[in-house]
Amino acid sequence: AFDLQRPVRLCLDRDEDMQMTGHRHAFYGKYKVGFNDKGQILAVDLKLYSNGGNSIDLSAAVMQRAVLHADNCYNYPNARFHGKVCKTNISSNTAFRGFGGPQGMILTEAWMDHVARELDVSVEHVRQVNLYQEGDKVPCGMKLDGNNIVRVWEELQKSSDFEQRKLQVEDFNSKNKYRKRGIAFVPTKFGIAFTLLYYNQGGALVHIYTDGTVLVTHGGVEMGQGLHTKIAQIASSTLKIPVKDVFIAETSTDKVPNASPTAASASSDLYGAAVEDACKQLNERLQKYREMLPEASMAEIAMTAHKDRVDLSAHGFYKMPDINGFGGDRPFMYYTYGAACSEVEVDVLTGDFQTLKTDILMDVGNSINPAIDIGQIEGGFTQGLGLMTIEEVVWGDKDHPWVRPGVLHTRGPGTYKIPTANDIPVELNVSLLQNAPNPHAVASSKAIGEPPLFLGSSVFFAIKDAIYSARAGQGETKFFPLYSPATPEKIRMACVDEFSKPYAGFDYQAKTSV
Repeated sequence: AFDLQRPVRLCLDRDEDMQMTGHRHAFYGKYKVGFNDKGQILAVDLKLYSNGGNSIDLSAAVMQRAVLHADNCYNYPNARFHGKVCKTNISSNTAFRGFGGPQGMILTEAWMDHVARELDVSVEHVRQVNLYQEGDKVPCGMKLDGNNIVRVWEELQKSSDFEQRKLQVEDFNSKNKYRKRGIAFVPTKFGIAFTLLYYNQGGALVHIYTDGTVLVTHGGVEMGQGLHTKIAQIASSTLKIPVKDVFIAETSTDKVPNASPTAASASSDLYGAAVEDACKQLNERLQKYREMLPEASMAEIAMTAHKDRVDLSAHGFYKMPDINGFGGDRPFMYYTYGAACSEVEVDVLTGDFQTLKTDILMDVGNSINPAIDIGQIEGGFTQGLGLMTIEEVVWGDKDHPWVRPGVLHTRGPGTYKIPTANDIPVELNVSLLQNAPNPHAVASSKAIGEPPLFLGSSVFFAIKDAIYSARAGQGETKFFPLYSPATPEKIRMACVDEFSKPYAGFDYQAKTSV
């Protein structure tokens, strides 16, 4: 294209596309943690390194979100999080759902497990004693307002029957040598806003027609996540008309210019509030006609206003107030909270595992559309499960000499595995926290696109719990690092027994491309 100065169209095979296209960033972390004998974390020093690939792309913004989420749901009186993006010889890594948040949070959960092993207490105890309370401040200085994580934790502990199930897992493991079960309970906290301040704005254009129908155009892109449905509901509720009378026009810059990316889980908040703003302007113009015609339909009211030469079109705009972006003391408008309890069964001899049951509770404020939100939670969890347990990326490097340097080995469905129907938990229960309105977003709702993804790590830590049980049968109870994703190969080698011990001991670490 450069030499000819003409457009070139490429039709890529899947393996070519995966080789060329940027992926989610691999992260490597080093931590130092100070704690007391009660399990309370007193100080944390974390160094994060991400593989940015051959260009900076969005790597800096991904690292920003990673360090902002490295505390997860825990209050650290003294914390230092330092992130560096590394330039390497592979395709440029880029944005994906979670945007660095899951990579930062899995590290904090790793040291929670480490502290628990050092103290010989349950990891759930360490997590619980360190949970944020209302009014606490996160490391960047933001004060938590409307913090529901303790409530989410306690309600899910009860509804999932966690303590009883933990006893059942221990009983199962005592009776089985080559099949082990594990259970894990993991919380999450995800900040809602772009860390780049000027992205936190949205526009909308709303027309009312004389037949009573409404056409809404906004700057967000519908990609199957249900954004248009929520926008239609907001317009319907604000204008007090049936949803069937609201139509959404496809996103177009000739209607709503300068739109921010449909990302950061913030589109419902930004464009929903912009639509609400436009609808409120229209309501003000129509108020006297509604009072004149209290029993009239929207069509009659609109026609009457039109004959009175009233403008039935309005432009709405919204910008998130009070936030100040990365580097400030309020980078996010609010946080979405959640927790998951997962139980797995591992075949010690092969490393194969099955997720038996997962219970999830999410704080989504007053949900605009519970069906959409539950679908987002189920999908996000499953993507997270794939990220943490199945989807291993292997590049040519010194640890994988059979692949040429800088070449992607896992570039097709034969080598790169994504979750299928068989990987979904046998029993998956999703609940929404009740009576938890959010004053910081439209309709008292909360964003839900990215927050559930990290809950897939509950399966990862349940697998690790099962591995601990297998290793205990060989007399080993110490902490060991398990690098994500927890593939069957890594699981098998971590379950050290009489068959694998001659080749790989308790300190063996599988080679991982980072």
